[in-house]
Amino acid sequence: MGEQWRAQFDAEVSFANGGGLRTEGFRLDIPGQDISDEDLAALFVRHLGLLMVADVRISAKTIIEEPHKGGRGVAAEESGTDRRLIELSHVISDGMTTLPGWPGPRITDWLTFAASRERYPPGTEFHVGQIDMIANTGTYLDTPAHRWAGGDDLTGVSLDRLADLPGLVVRVPAGSRAVDRLMLAPYEVAGRAVLLHTGWDAHFGTERYGAPEAPYLTGDAARALADAGAALIGIDSINIDDMSPAAGGVRPAHSTLLAAGIPIVEHLTGLDALPPDGFRFTAAPPMVAGMGTFPVRAFAVVDA
Repeated sequence: MGEQWRAQFDAEVSFANGGGLRTEGFRLDIPGQDISDEDLAALFVRHLGLLMVADVRISAKTIIEEPHKGGRGVAAEESGTDRRLIELSHVISDGMTTLPGWPGPRITDWLTFAASRERYPPGTEFHVGQIDMIANTGTYLDTPAHRWAGGDDLTGVSLDRLADLPGLVVRVPAGSRAVDRLMLAPYEVAGRAVLLHTGWDAHFGTERYGAPEAPYLTGDAARALADAGAALIGIDSINIDDMSPAAGGVRPAHSTLLAAGIPIVEHLTGLDALPPDGFRFTAAPPMVAGMGTFPVRAFAVVDA
């Protein structure tokens, strides 16, 4: 089993809101034989769940080799998580294409490590990047303000519509374009993030991604989702609406969902890695006033 260590020590704790705490001969499981007073203090605070700690003074410290007793502060003793995080976003890189014909981002240095050396003491340096991009870049969120003047922008959509949502995946049969009301009929969508898995993300960054045959959500299906109380709709295609010339440029899915206050996430990827349901979905952008659309880091948390 290898060596197992405990620290025995006295501790004097002072709190930022007043008062203090003293312990003598306290024993705590530690991850190794060598541990500084600072690291031991942090482990002690975590073990006891202490809040508002201003300072911890460690004294009379001795290290003992003996079996662990299951202390809550030992990283080695913590059980592994029973969940997986699944990435659902495209990488944003300099010059990349999201929507064919639309400008890609320009990523540059505002402050380089070399230039920062003139601002800070020797041995201290920083990098600050700069990005110039349109809001519709990578995997992004549409808010009502994207479609409707006066609608909620990024600051007006509450977190409970963007983060930690129960999710479900609608698998769109290969070769199908229109996700219609009948295809959605088997699903209970109320309060959920409904993610349409079309597989079209395989073409992201290529000319084919913007082809007329890209999958989409029909207007009737959008109305059914809104009427049923869906919380958010996502798709791994170029647009949630039909972009073929035959559609005439109308956007019934955007219009219906955003009028109902239902956020839309477009250009998702990796939906094939998700189970049909039983996961939590997050796609939260920064709170930028006056913006109706912005890139997100979309991901899912899946219980093992």
